[in-house]
Amino acid sequence: MHLRPATLLTVLLTLASAVLAAPAGRPNLVAIVTDDLGRWAIGPYDNKEVHTPHLDRIAREGATFTRAFTNTPVCSPSRATYLSGLYPTEVKITDWINPDEAKAGLGLAAQTWPAVLQKSGYRTALIGKWHLGEQPQFHPTKLGFDHFMGFLNGGARTMDAPLERDGKEQPTKGPIADVITDDAIAFVQANRDRPFSLSLHFREPHLPYGPVAAVDSAHYKDLDPTIPNLPGLDVAQVKQATKAYYASISSVDRNVGRLLQALDELGLAQNTLLVFTSDHGYNEGRHYVKTKGNAQWIAGGVAGPTRGNMWDTSIMIPLLMRWPGKIEPGRKIDTMVSNVDFFRTYLGALGVQVPADARARGADFSNALRGAAAPPSGSGSVVFGQYDLHNASLAYMRMIRTDRYKLVRFFHANNMDELYDLQADPDELQNLARGPRAAELAAVRKDLQARLEVWMKSINDPLLTDPY
Repeated sequence: MHLRPATLLTVLLTLASAVLAAPAGRPNLVAIVTDDLGRWAIGPYDNKEVHTPHLDRIAREGATFTRAFTNTPVCSPSRATYLSGLYPTEVKITDWINPDEAKAGLGLAAQTWPAVLQKSGYRTALIGKWHLGEQPQFHPTKLGFDHFMGFLNGGARTMDAPLERDGKEQPTKGPIADVITDDAIAFVQANRDRPFSLSLHFREPHLPYGPVAAVDSAHYKDLDPTIPNLPGLDVAQVKQATKAYYASISSVDRNVGRLLQALDELGLAQNTLLVFTSDHGYNEGRHYVKTKGNAQWIAGGVAGPTRGNMWDTSIMIPLLMRWPGKIEPGRKIDTMVSNVDFFRTYLGALGVQVPADARARGADFSNALRGAAAPPSGSGSVVFGQYDLHNASLAYMRMIRTDRYKLVRFFHANNMDELYDLQADPDELQNLARGPRAAELAAVRKDLQARLEVWMKSINDPLLTDPY
């Protein structure tokens, strides 16, 4: 067959355009972050009562991390660490950013992994929750995102929420989870021919849990949910809250399913690393508290003062990763990792060079995704954490968690430190910092405290020099 010169030129231009649109078949990233999702509350972590078939599919087709953590158990500092690879005191965001702080100009000012991807040719988007500053200099489009649709503050209605689109707040109709997923699917469709990084940040299952779409709440109409068996807990109240919590989670799952379907239909699943996680854990009655690291005591249906904590229920997060052909289906990865590791891990997984001037801490655990026989180079056998609670209560907490022990230091406070033997007491019900075993574990505590102080010095933690 002989092509006329004009036809040949058209073919060549089309091929050249395709090559430029998808340079070297670089992989895509879809990173889904939920808000307030305890890992105990989804199917991949053995919850048989919640309806999460699409999350179950991701786990079945990819990897489930059994020991993933956040370094801070509330949203703004956790999200700042997730994006920057720096600890909360390093970015000066140590509790959730309240409206007065946002108005005064508090926000994330650091290099982010989306900014690195953006500079290397990726089209980037943040759709959904931000909560890392509301002043213009902290807008997502100033920190590495080409496209933003969502809300800048800490919360939005579950239905008919006003959301920023194209730089202006606009009304929307329907469940917010559906609305932001619509935009996420549109972004994927528009960028199917070039490498993209999509960050989809749901506000669910944050309080208030509803209303949600009827299709999501219908799963729990007749459910009698299992709740913690704790004397004095208001069983009816906690069961009702748990059912509403599960319905909110199912609204996320249904929309994750829509996004998975879009990736399949566009032929993008094979070349896309898909990640599902949460900014921190959750309790819903565990330890006699509601919510997370700034939990409220509940007993007899009455909420008490805020109580700062770093229990595993607050700091352990769900983490699922799927990449067909790269990640062996059904893998369980037991290595301890934390959200400070995501900066280097995402870049490592996508084959993007970490900038020479990057301050990001943490490590790249992407070799675990490829089935490395040796332990990956992530957090490994220890996780550190910090939380300076100053909204509604006051606490300065620093944590070290190893395979067996957890020490939580409460600075500027007396007799509040916590020490747990996680092997003997995985539910952290017995604080061994005081009582009959305190003397027996004195050497263990001393070692943990020394290691904690070495880490605090390495990040120039202000608690080491702050005279209060």
